[in-house]
Formats: sequence, C-alpha cells, structure tokens
Amino acid sequence: MRILLLEDDLILNEIITEHLEEEGYEVFSVFDGEDAQEEIYSQKFDLLLLDVNVPNINGFDLLKDIRSKEIKTAAIFITSANMLEDIEKGFKSGCDDYIKKPFALKELDLRIDNIKRLYNINNSSSIQISTNITLDINNLLIKKEKEEIHITKKECDVLQYLINKKSKHVSIEELSLNVWSYEEAPLASTIRTYIKNLRKFLGEEFIINTRGVGYRFNG
Repeated sequence: MRILLLEDDLILNEIITEHLEEEGYEVFSVFDGEDAQEEIYSQKFDLLLLDVNVPNINGFDLLKDIRSKEIKTAAIFITSANMLEDIEKGFKSGCDDYIKKPFALKELDLRIDNIKRLYNINNSSSIQISTNITLDINNLLIKKEKEEIHITKKECDVLQYLINKKSKHVSIEELSLNVWSYEEAPLASTIRTYIKNLRKFLGEEFIINTRGVGYRFNG
C-alpha cells in the first residue's frame, strides 16, 4: 500500500513515517502542499494523509483541487483544525475520514484499516479475485487454476484500479486520470484494448461494460 503523507511538522512527519513503514506501508512524505500536489499528479497512491495548515497550498484546497480533476484516491485529514466548521469543510472538500490532533498511532492504524476495507486495498503483492484466480502484482501475472498469464504493467494498474473501485462504475476518463496521472494521456481506444485483454484473461463476467457509463469490476 502506497501512502502520501503531507505533514509540515518535521518531528511528527518522521514519527508517522517510521511507524507506517514498520507496519509495512510504502510512504512518501512531503512538507508543503505544492510538493504534495506534484507527487499526486505524477504517481499513483492508495491513500493520502493530509495535514491542513501547511505552506503554499493548504490541505483543504489541495484535496478540492485533485477531486475536481476526478482523482478519487482515499484521503484522511490529520489536523489540529478541529472546530466543527473545520470538520465540515474537510468532508465537503472530499475526504474519507478526519483525525484530530493529538492522536494515538493506534487510532491512525484503525482508520487506515477501515479505508483498506472500504476501498478493498490489499497490502500483499497478491489479490484474490475469485476462488481460482489470483492477481500477482509483483510478477505481473494472472494465475488461473494451473495457468499463468503474463500481463503488462498498465493492464495490471487498470485491473487494480477497477478492483479498488469494486461494484462502482469507472469511466475511461477516470481511468486515464488516475492510472496515468501526469503521464501522457492514452487514447480511449488504448484503454479499451487493455480492458478487452483483461476480460479475455479473466472472463467477461468479471468486468462489466455498461455503455455510456463505464466499467465495473464484478469479482
């Protein structure tokens, strides 16, 4: 699980980063909003941990900006801005959870576990798709009974995104924005080809195509 941590307090940033790395997460820590924005637009994360009162771009404005661009990465605010109106503003900007400082690291763990449950995020390098189908992320393999099917990195990224959005429709535009981030946007036909391949590998029943709406993972 890849986490972006935005926290301008050097000591707290280090404490949280060390704790999360000990828990097995891959953590990218930054100290101001502009750096966080650049990282979010240049690579893919599973979770954003955002302080609010940080230099250049505050956490609320940062999240509003990326949500306006259809980046739907799960986000938790960790902040001392804990008046009721602050909490309301946080949720209106698009966060999934809100932790008031000071907090125990155990509380952070519990809230991250809840995000993983809601978004179907798996810490391991393998995702069980069905009783006889597994996605091996590290080796770019779909393991289907005794068969191993090699897939490309982008096919793997697309499949992971659909799995994380399980039971929700995902448009071509959303896939382009979230899987490719600031890479050159692919043609819609390219994404359709990736999904066509995945449907062939897995079975068409696993990725439902709803015309005019998008794709839905049905695992």
